Amino acid sequence: MTYEWNNKKPTAQMLGRWQPFHDGHYALFEEIIKKTGQVCIQVRDVKGVDDNPFDFEFVKSKITERLEPKYKNRFKVVLVPNITNICYGRGVGYKIEEIVLSEEIQKISATKIRKELREKGKLK
Repeated sequence: MTYEWNNKKPTAQMLGRWQPFHDGHYALFEEIIKKTGQVCIQVRDVKGVDDNPFDFEFVKSKITERLEPKYKNRFKVVLVPNITNICYGRGVGYKIEEIVLSEEIQKISATKIRKELREKGKLK
């Protein structure tokens, strides 16, 4: 049976720059999707801000390419403003949770990946 996205269903959120989407992000997604069965991946609009070379369409294509084979229709990728603060009042009806992954996964760094891409001439 094919999964069908439902905006009314409880949905987990992932907010980030995804510059680029890497194995650590994938591992995090795999933990987060267990919470609700579907995830809204929010891409902060940061191309050109500091060291953020990739635009939304590139980021979205890399996320989709990685997730779609196993999680088709279980995620949406949307562009959002450069959100830097998440604030809430009391009784908002959602949780803010930290997902702690293995030390090996947490060592994966998009900054290091970008540096390696630049050294190989694959990124300016």
